[in-house]
Amino acid sequence: MNFRKRNHSYNPRLEKVIEYIYILIGSSFVAIGFNLFLLPNRVASGGVSGISTILDATFGFEPAYVQWAFNIPLFIAGVILLGKQFGIKTLVGTIFVPLVVYLTRNWEPATMDPLLGSLFGGIAIGLGLGIVFRGKASTGGTDLAAQIIHKYTGLTLGTCVALLDGFIVLAAAFVFDIERGLYALIGLYVTSKTIDIVQIGWGRSKMAMIITNQQKEIQDAILHEIDRGVTRLAAHGGFTNNERPVLMCVVDQSEFTKLKQLVKSIDPYAFVTVTDASEVLGEGFKRA
Repeated sequence: MNFRKRNHSYNPRLEKVIEYIYILIGSSFVAIGFNLFLLPNRVASGGVSGISTILDATFGFEPAYVQWAFNIPLFIAGVILLGKQFGIKTLVGTIFVPLVVYLTRNWEPATMDPLLGSLFGGIAIGLGLGIVFRGKASTGGTDLAAQIIHKYTGLTLGTCVALLDGFIVLAAAFVFDIERGLYALIGLYVTSKTIDIVQIGWGRSKMAMIITNQQKEIQDAILHEIDRGVTRLAAHGGFTNNERPVLMCVVDQSEFTKLKQLVKSIDPYAFVTVTDASEVLGEGFKRA
């Protein structure tokens, strides 16, 4: 049975309202970060906002109008060519970002240092986009263009996004100078990392795979001394073809040192592999 059906506190209408609040708050961060950091420093770090920065510097076009002029047709093209999968929430983000850009266009820049502008602008844009994504929407723009190119060319979506943003950064380097293009790359990188932090969080869990002859002892130690679950996976040795179960467990980064010490104290010859688990959902960790 679906958990949400059993959970009487779940309210789909309230969840929908919260998603729209995410979209509005996230879109505001995107727009304000653009006006305070990126636009005054001529940092065109990809996307429709980057195009509007270039056109503002070259022809004096109002950035909000440029963003509406690109976003709305791209949204309509996306609905026609890709289907109605975007929905009203993406339309809200598509329209609301330029609206806040317009309303805050006379705010004083937070800094006129292009390096600080690219760093903090990237953080603000990434924070805003991450919040919008949590609302299960997007702000449209070149993301929709990338999906259209992806559908009709066969290129991967990541390649399409990189090509479009790369073209905008190159245009910025041509219109302004090479340094502004490099600052734009910094802004793009910071934006992508900030989105990851908002989506996944600061914490990094570790997943350990343990091959040992002391399975029961290590299993009990993980269960009772670290208070984490552990799973035994069926496996066979490649050389001997003998059965060699593998213990798998996920721990917080703060618990990882204790796990290593426990395994080493019980079986110094245990074979352990460790990988980062960027997101863990379930008992003892985050809820979906």
